[in-house]
Amino acid sequence: MADDGEFDDELDSEDSLTYSNGVIEKIVAIATREAAHVLGMKGNLMHFVQETLGAENLTKGVSVEVTDDNRVIVNISVIIEYGAYAPAIFEDVKERVTERLAAMTGLEVAGINLRIEDVMTREEYAASHKRAQEAAAE
Repeated sequence: MADDGEFDDELDSEDSLTYSNGVIEKIVAIATREAAHVLGMKGNLMHFVQETLGAENLTKGVSVEVTDDNRVIVNISVIIEYGAYAPAIFEDVKERVTERLAAMTGLEVAGINLRIEDVMTREEYAASHKRAQEAAAE
């Protein structure tokens, strides 16, 4: 049994572990891309301009809010494959994001909001990606 003095020293520790929102967003974005039928992430106009210029931002389409009790609310915007069942994609994304965040950071997810921004065939998505890359090369 530890004496009270040792216990008090542990309580007075100034050690801390924190994560930038960018780190949390990156984990969420990578986990989301692992889900079947998610073709890509949908960002705002600035993300499109950056991607067109060849600087793809891994966290586009993702924003996070940390609650007062250190839980995370995640907002994700995606492009899904035409013909895929959106509710199944939502469940897959929720499971992956929750699992990856807990495994890598220990953070608990308070909520996940998935917004389907577009529906495309794989061919359409590949063609639009190729056009953006060609435009950036010019």
